[in-house]
Amino acid sequence: QVQLVESGGGSVQAGGPLRLSCVVSGYPYRHYCMGWFRQAPGKEREGVATIYTGGGPAYYADSVKGRFTISQDNARNTLYLQMNSLQPEDTAMYYCAADLIPCKVARIPQYKNWGQGTQVTVSS
Repeated sequence: QVQLVESGGGSVQAGGPLRLSCVVSGYPYRHYCMGWFRQAPGKEREGVATIYTGGGPAYYADSVKGRFTISQDNARNTLYLQMNSLQPEDTAMYYCAADLIPCKVARIPQYKNWGQGTQVTVSS
């Protein structure tokens, strides 16, 4: 059974950093697309950043380019999201997801494996 467990969320002042982690277990494939997504109250879930665990470019939402960095540690089966210069509009529940789909064109409904989420709250 595939499990994704996020951690690292919390409350931070605007301009501050946070690093999220997502540990994956039980996935039967060695390489797959993984990503970070977020959902603010009253809004639809949106993609933040995705990366293929086998290597290649990362993809970012325009709203986080230059501030967020997605990375992975395959030895630890862990995905990270380094978030710098956080702003109040970054406040949301952050989820990681994984699936055997092409990262560049994958749509959110195509991801079948999700974590439970970790809350990020940025105050001004």
